[in-house]
Amino acid sequence: MRVDLLAGAGYAAPVLCLRTPTILVFDSGLGGLTVLREVMRQRPDADIVYAADDAAFPYGRLGEQALVDRVLSVMERLVDRFHPDLVVIACNTASTLVLPALRARFAIPFVGTVPAVKSAAERTRSGLISVLATPGTVARDYTHDLIERYAAGCEVILVGAGNLAALAEAALKGEPVDDAMIAAEIAPCFFARDGRRTDVVTLACTHYPLLLPRLQRLAPWPVEWIDPAPAIARRTEQLLGPAQPRPEAASTVAVFTDGTSLSGPAHIALAGFGLARIDTEPLPL
Repeated sequence: MRVDLLAGAGYAAPVLCLRTPTILVFDSGLGGLTVLREVMRQRPDADIVYAADDAAFPYGRLGEQALVDRVLSVMERLVDRFHPDLVVIACNTASTLVLPALRARFAIPFVGTVPAVKSAAERTRSGLISVLATPGTVARDYTHDLIERYAAGCEVILVGAGNLAALAEAALKGEPVDDAMIAAEIAPCFFARDGRRTDVVTLACTHYPLLLPRLQRLAPWPVEWIDPAPAIARRTEQLLGPAQPRPEAASTVAVFTDGTSLSGPAHIALAGFGLARIDTEPLPL
């Protein structure tokens, strides 16, 4: 099945075809693996490419125009090499800025990852919600517009965690990460007003669900943590349609723009996400 997109229109119209689709899942590092896992569950028939621009990680250190230019440059290479039918931008920092430029440049659909503010506002009972994100996502006008549109009746705390994505990467690579460092990153999410407490935290960075069991354990009180990955996978299926039977196993490959820092445990972790083949596409910043 294939999906075509009117370039620059910002929406996709499904078009049936017989061949197996290729889905490209893109992130600055390993956080997009949380989205990849859900996409693979939703579309086990699709050929999968996971692309990490680790040469430029973390994206939050780039200025806005530099980030747009970087993502467009990397995507040019990836689209030319893999010819994906759909691309998932599994990065809030990039999605809240770069999606319009991507949709204008390429005639394929892009599914973005943006803070799940609407879901948080729908699920809260206390009216106190937190958006745990990178500093770049916190600063975006897009994020503030989401809050004004969907959570005007709530008190929303934007928490720009400067180190949590890197801590998640380190933990996945098998490096020791102290609980106290994680606890310090999430502490601002928890606040109280007039006997009410934060009861929903939306994880507005795809790296953060990698640490979810530790986030739950280190939280000062129980909250609902919203992982956007299942919703992204459902959107992917809406655009591509349901999985189709295929006689052979789907192919999976991981591509890194640097790749030199991938440890043995990182390779094992990637294999656990179904990515046994790992390539590098050198593209220094």
